[in-house]
Amino acid sequence: MAPNLDRRKSRVPGLSLIWLLALFIWALPAAWAEKTAADYYVKSMPGAPKGPLLKMHAGHVEVNHEHNGNLFFWHFANRHIANRPRTVIWLNGGPGCSSEDGALMEIGPYRVREGGKLEYNDGSWDEFANLLFVDNPVGTGFSYVNTDSYLHELQEMADQFITFLEKWFALFPDYANDDLYIAGESYAGQHIPYISRAIMDRNNKSGSEDKWNLKGILIGNGWISPAHQYQAYVSFAYAEGLVQGGTDDGNRLDRALTDCNNELAKPGAADRININVCENVLSEFLEVTRSGGQCYNMYDVRLRDTYPACGMNWPPDLNQVTNYLRQKDVTDALHINSDKRTGWSECSGSVSSNFRAQKSKASITLIPQLLNDDLPILLFSGAKDMICNHLGTEDLISTMKWGDGTGMETSAGVYAPKRDWYFEGEAAGIWQEARNLTYVLFYNSSHMVPFDYPRRTRDMLDRFMGVDIASIGGKPVDSQIDGEKAHSETSVGGHPNSTVAQEESKDKLHQAELNAYYKSGEAALLVVILIAVAFGFWVWRGRRRQRKTQENDLGAYAPVNGKHRDVEAQDFDERELQNLSNGSGKKRFEDPDDMHGERYDIGSDSDDDDDDQASGRGKEAGA
Repeated sequence: MAPNLDRRKSRVPGLSLIWLLALFIWALPAAWAEKTAADYYVKSMPGAPKGPLLKMHAGHVEVNHEHNGNLFFWHFANRHIANRPRTVIWLNGGPGCSSEDGALMEIGPYRVREGGKLEYNDGSWDEFANLLFVDNPVGTGFSYVNTDSYLHELQEMADQFITFLEKWFALFPDYANDDLYIAGESYAGQHIPYISRAIMDRNNKSGSEDKWNLKGILIGNGWISPAHQYQAYVSFAYAEGLVQGGTDDGNRLDRALTDCNNELAKPGAADRININVCENVLSEFLEVTRSGGQCYNMYDVRLRDTYPACGMNWPPDLNQVTNYLRQKDVTDALHINSDKRTGWSECSGSVSSNFRAQKSKASITLIPQLLNDDLPILLFSGAKDMICNHLGTEDLISTMKWGDGTGMETSAGVYAPKRDWYFEGEAAGIWQEARNLTYVLFYNSSHMVPFDYPRRTRDMLDRFMGVDIASIGGKPVDSQIDGEKAHSETSVGGHPNSTVAQEESKDKLHQAELNAYYKSGEAALLVVILIAVAFGFWVWRGRRRQRKTQENDLGAYAPVNGKHRDVEAQDFDERELQNLSNGSGKKRFEDPDDMHGERYDIGSDSDDDDDDQASGRGKEAGA
């Protein structure tokens, strides 16, 4: 009678193999889950000019796991290091308008031209500073979040931005000790002071080695103090000759302003950020000046636009930028997550309609304390902007109290002079400084000053940061205030060298990439080794049990040459074991929990965003 061999025991190794391979597939994503700087490295940019590609990183950083909140960033390394390393974070406004406006139409190294071609921006801010553009808050631009989880208040936004910075500096620790500046425009006049306050509070709680070196903030045409700036709509319209006082149009504006002032007189109203009655003042201006289907461009009153857009079709680069950022090869280059289901749009109506900041106080309540805490602040304005016009900014400065004075006082009753600023032989504007606050007025400029004058704003930035080119050479730019050279010497473009520091930076990047790849390989190898060991143990144990079973069932079954033959050993010789243990399986699998989907879309803005942009402060508190 043939021996009754128990085949079930002999199949244990095979079943274990399936189980272990499943474990292997499950474990591999964990080995790669933690991203490194190399994962964000931008290897190429479609349409980039010939020559070496600028050093860039881009992608998403998760700031809220529960609600799939991810902020998108685009980082450009400085082209030269002057006397010290610096990083400038740039934010656009809205709320809900993308900082890619700043990257591709204002201060970034590239401008987009016909056919998706990029050309260098003469005067970009990356000459002596690293630039970090962030689409903030979640849902803006390339950033995304579940559609039921948009933010509503400024402190929420600031806390989430701190989370972003902590994760970002963990990814890019080489920048953690840079001098840090935060810049932006329009509604970012609310965001930037709140983020700055959050950074300073964090520094007060952190250890000495974990503090961020916040050195200053710059706000262009900022929405800072609505109580002052709503009222400036009428005074600006009169000063620019857009409406004549005493006329029917002027009387309509005056009545709208009276209604606004009545609302502002109510308790607590002066600290509010959005007051619907006061929003009517600007709407009334656009209506009374409407003619032939045209209205003033509220971002540059020298221009007109179709009604009711009134500036929403501006600036002229917008269509080209939109088309470029929706190209598949561009989104691939920038590492846009597949969870971002909608194409890039300049402004999100969904973000704007949710971010009403009804419980937040206007940032004018924070700025005096920031100044008292020795944080330098620069406010600048384009003279032809209506929506956040310079008269409102000058008015809020004149009534603000900090230190030992009010407004631009240098001592009691003595005010800092408004000095004439000339740049490259042309009248550029007015420069005024007092007690840690700098105010710059740009002549003949719009709401987006860097769009009009990138070289002038770069000179302003370098003066503010104290850039000194003595250590690297270059021809000093011709910039004078009241006929004198402005502070330390700097230059805008045209440097003959790339500096040793830049070359060292390239070497560091290359080494970081290698380390990242080694780290990923080592983690995968460790998983493979553990599986091989576990598999070998299961095979050995299965054979051992099988021998015992055979011995029990066969009784006097005679051994061959004194050894029992292992019936299943032929199925797994040494080479086949090695091949199994070296199997692949590096493909990431989706989390099973995610297969059921969310009740809400992840980061999908509605298609009617363009229709909603008029809510809030439009393009950027405008823009």
